Amino acid sequence: MSAASLRRAARESVAGLPRAFWWLWASTLVNRLGAFVATFLTLYLTLDRGYSASFAGLVVALHGLGGVVSSLVAGVMTDRLGRRPTLMAAQASTALSVALLGFMEHPAAIAAVALLVGMTSNASRPAVQAMMADIVRPEDQVRAFALNYWAINLGFAVSSTVAGFVAEYSYLAGFLGEAALTLVCAVLVYVKLPESRPEKGDAASEAAEAEIGLGTVLRDGHYMGVVGLSFLISLIFMQGSFGLPLAMGAAGFSTGDYGMAIAVNGVLIVLLQIPVTRFIEHRDPQKLLVISALLAGYGFGLTAFGGSIGVIALTVCVWTLAEIINSPTQMSLVARLSPLHGRGRYQGMYTLSWAVASLIAPLLAGFVIDRFGAGWLWGTTAALGTVAGVGYWLLMRGLPEGDRGAGAGAGVTVGAQVTADAEVTAGAGVTADAEAGAGGTTTAGSAPLPAAAEA
Repeated sequence: MSAASLRRAARESVAGLPRAFWWLWASTLVNRLGAFVATFLTLYLTLDRGYSASFAGLVVALHGLGGVVSSLVAGVMTDRLGRRPTLMAAQASTALSVALLGFMEHPAAIAAVALLVGMTSNASRPAVQAMMADIVRPEDQVRAFALNYWAINLGFAVSSTVAGFVAEYSYLAGFLGEAALTLVCAVLVYVKLPESRPEKGDAASEAAEAEIGLGTVLRDGHYMGVVGLSFLISLIFMQGSFGLPLAMGAAGFSTGDYGMAIAVNGVLIVLLQIPVTRFIEHRDPQKLLVISALLAGYGFGLTAFGGSIGVIALTVCVWTLAEIINSPTQMSLVARLSPLHGRGRYQGMYTLSWAVASLIAPLLAGFVIDRFGAGWLWGTTAALGTVAGVGYWLLMRGLPEGDRGAGAGAGVTVGAQVTADAEVTAGAGVTADAEAGAGGTTTAGSAPLPAAAEA
């Protein structure tokens, strides 16, 4: 490919997105540059503090439990109070709780503050997802999801490598560094991001909003199917943060080794997310989701044969490709199943799948490794990937063609979605940003976003 072709591809990848999206993207990048607790909490507890793998799994599970508690509450807050105040409150409280965790000495105190960190850090996800849904047009959603995920992993690629060596010097420095950067994110949101919650319009729109509650989400069979499959996929991918460091630590690898191995994940996503997304965005999402589930399960399964850092890095390459494919494809599907006036609640339920997985994944990793050995854990991930692949195949068969979202341009929503989605605009500030960044488009789109992975 010529230099001109590369430049054209780069322009096409970033063109047309609203200004508010790029500030949200920048906030995501800064936040992930400071990621430390989620990546190194297990090693901090086992190698630095000398606790068992089971206790480390319990503490990290409490971190996940905090996310379970906050997911639905934050989703409701996002719809009722607004995206911006929910996001700012979550980030400011996360900064304080992360700093506090670094100073805890007693095991009970560590566990309690880890629960608090889980609650505060997870509370921002529904707000971020709903805000991106408000400001990005439907036809741009796959590209926007990919760019946001790219920012997450650009920050992760840098932070995981640097933080690995910071941890060898001082874990406290890592906690304080994350707290500082998270506080920067809160300031950035306050200064640059306007509220994007759609204004209440006519009586029909207000009635639709009133009808959407958590019960509506639970009765949406197709959407809950996506939530269930997201949970299985999350159990697999989270072993990169829980099972992999435990297994590598037990095998005699250092924190620096783990940092370098897991950095492969971030580096590959930084290099491949955009070109791969351009390749897959118009392809059959059913096949993409099935393939990504199998790659994830068996990619982690191959870790059973990882006797060296090089082999482990190769397995990371396999399940990273699964992430690159699964993330924008599944998030586009979530977008089409999330109604306008219930985005916070729907995104909160989607976030809940990741939060529950955060609760169970460390318990699973700690228990299986302590009782049976790491090989059984990697066999379990292969089985979960197979089940998820079959599940995606069955789920997508049951969706109408327009709802499957083959490609970026299918902006039709389903379930409880308001049919007049594209006619409802967000606040005046976001509308102005949309005009500045999207060539005069004044509607605030109907394309939600994901987690965050892990953000």
